[in-house]
Amino acid sequence: MTELRQNLITRDWVVIATERSKRPDEFSKDSARICEPIPTYRENCPFCEGNEHLTGIECARLCDDRGWRVRSVVNKYPAFSPEEAFLRQGGNIYRAMSGFGFHEVIIEHPRHDANIANLPIADVANVLQMYRQRYTVMRRDSRVSAIIIFKNHGKGAGTSLEHPHSQIAAMPIVPYQLRLRTREAVRHFDDHGECLFCRTLHEELAAQERIIYESEYFVAFIPYAALSPFHTWIFPRRHVSSFENITEAEIFDLAENLKTVLSKLYIGLNNPDYNYTIRSIPTDEHKTGYFHWYLAIVPRVSLAAGFEMGSGMFINTALPEESAEFLRSIEIPATFEMSG
Repeated sequence: MTELRQNLITRDWVVIATERSKRPDEFSKDSARICEPIPTYRENCPFCEGNEHLTGIECARLCDDRGWRVRSVVNKYPAFSPEEAFLRQGGNIYRAMSGFGFHEVIIEHPRHDANIANLPIADVANVLQMYRQRYTVMRRDSRVSAIIIFKNHGKGAGTSLEHPHSQIAAMPIVPYQLRLRTREAVRHFDDHGECLFCRTLHEELAAQERIIYESEYFVAFIPYAALSPFHTWIFPRRHVSSFENITEAEIFDLAENLKTVLSKLYIGLNNPDYNYTIRSIPTDEHKTGYFHWYLAIVPRVSLAAGFEMGSGMFINTALPEESAEFLRSIEIPATFEMSG
């Protein structure tokens, strides 16, 4: 029978379509769609080591004795620019703002064929270190209201360049989705005197049905009312509102957790396209008792259609419990990790 479940954090009602559900392995990308092996270097790739002159303005880099490991550069086609004046204008129903903000690309590794799923943990930690560094710099600008960190992996997830990269964007407004989730978190805190995210984590750990992977400081799980197949959240065990406040120990632990989950998705679903994003508190709130930052991974293994567009609801054709069990069962061979 079909079941409706409500996601208390997003407030979405999700249709868990059990009568049309697929087995977890049926969401695997067709092997025929897998392209030929990716080379370690492409001469025309602006993100490859040796082609740094093609990327334009560099904002930061992390290096070791081998050279740079992660770089942050200004997006060549930015959605926001610090060169724009900070202006709000309009009246009646016509409102507008200038495109002030920051938009940078995080080049995750010198090698063209790198993938977070099979990188050494230290290299994944470098990427997270760069996220935190650039987040901290952008938050210092008083005109910035929200910062979004995100990654598009694969054409189906919106990526335009093959070389592994992610992005960070800072904007002068708080997106409505983030504002709504913050309001719901405040409402729950006022009604119950507790953080909704902490309560969710507590209940999921107690149930154990939807847990994918636990590390010392983080827990990866598929929510009870996951919005789409294999939709995964990684929550910090420690209550903290802003990603900026992640500790060094937590960065390395998150690197292990994220790498493990993405490796399981890579092996179990044949390297699916996916997006992930870090959801953090609006910058002017920073420390609260009610909001808890987290990382969301959305594999692009299903399509939204007319029902979703017309209703604003989601249909999930994968049972969260079965999806989590499937991913838990995936063994990651030692040979899967590439050399740094």
